Amino acid sequence: MGKRTGKHHYLIGQDNRSASELDLDTRLELLLEEKMHGISFSAYTKGQKPGDELTREQIEHRMAILAPRFNWIRSFSTTQGNEHIPQVAKSMGLKTLVGAWLGEDADKNRNEVDKLIELAQAGAVDVAAVGNEVLYRGDLDETELLDFMAEVRERLPSNVPMGYVDAYYEFEDRPQVTEACDVLLTNCYPFWEGCALPYATLYMQDMYRRVQKVANGKRVIISETGWPSSGGNFYGAESSLQGAYLYFLKAMEWAAEDDVEMFYFASFDEEWKVSGEAGEGDVGAHWGLWDENEKFKYSNLL
Repeated sequence: MGKRTGKHHYLIGQDNRSASELDLDTRLELLLEEKMHGISFSAYTKGQKPGDELTREQIEHRMAILAPRFNWIRSFSTTQGNEHIPQVAKSMGLKTLVGAWLGEDADKNRNEVDKLIELAQAGAVDVAAVGNEVLYRGDLDETELLDFMAEVRERLPSNVPMGYVDAYYEFEDRPQVTEACDVLLTNCYPFWEGCALPYATLYMQDMYRRVQKVANGKRVIISETGWPSSGGNFYGAESSLQGAYLYFLKAMEWAAEDDVEMFYFASFDEEWKVSGEAGEGDVGAHWGLWDENEKFKYSNLL
């Protein structure tokens, strides 16, 4: 997830409805009656960061919080303990979108890809993601990414679809990547384009439909969308507790009504995102539905 240079939308508006009029908790109850589709798994607890080894026990603990409420779990890496995430998810009856994290380190890329194949062959992968925003970051060029995608498609079990995760516009701008995907995995962040909250859900839906237009009938999954509960503003987009709750509810209600596969970002707050590899500033630590102490931030219902 990152800021979208040159794609800021100065849409200013105000939602004048009160929290009581919106009856937010009632809307949450309705969503919980049927499990929501998917959630991005936040593995790192306070003091941890990518590169630290994760234990199966800590993953089991957090997975138990999520399993009653979601059908799918998304993971971002297959090494350094992240391989436990799809295994634990499967043990709790969840489906999995499993990502191999690709970057500038060739040896790490090889380990990630090989472990993704191993997990898929063991039945722990329902959808395989080859890389996450690697083109946006510039860690690999398009040819290098396509080589990895071709290799993974050849080695995966035939019943496991393969795709690449990136911002919606990358699939418009890179037809060869779009063609190489079995399934298109699109990140849709109105916040990072400076879109004010009243227009954010509509704008996110537009991002999704733009990917559909270039998908040629292929399956499209929203692999990430979310709104931060604190940490400041980004142009017209303002982080706030109630705003994040509203965006979550509206996004999930639309996904349920229109049968859209959506993975919300993220499950738990993670402090490393402020100044770590993500470099998102103060908002980086506040994308979770649950805080770093595993308390649901928006309601006493959970």
